[in-house]
Amino acid sequence: MNEQEKNKLDSYQRAQARVDEIKGFYIHLICYLLVNPFLIYVNYVTYWDFKWFWFALGGWGIGLATHALTVFGFGKNWEQRKIRKLMDDERNF
Repeated sequence: MNEQEKNKLDSYQRAQARVDEIKGFYIHLICYLLVNPFLIYVNYVTYWDFKWFWFALGGWGIGLATHALTVFGFGKNWEQRKIRKLMDDERNF
């Protein structure tokens, strides 16, 4: 396998991993949007004086927000720079 084919395969694998990350985020978002109205309904039917659904919305919302930050590149730039630096250092030896 020559170098160009190897680079193409690596690019494909990185793109596939990226698509899987994005797909995982959207599945997480859809679950959040489907489950939380159900929790609100259960809270409404059982005991509306104490609104415990806010705990689920808040906790899961924080998890969803951090998932979005990691998937959509906030904080990923340093990883890419470090990878490039290590690959450049390896080529120079």
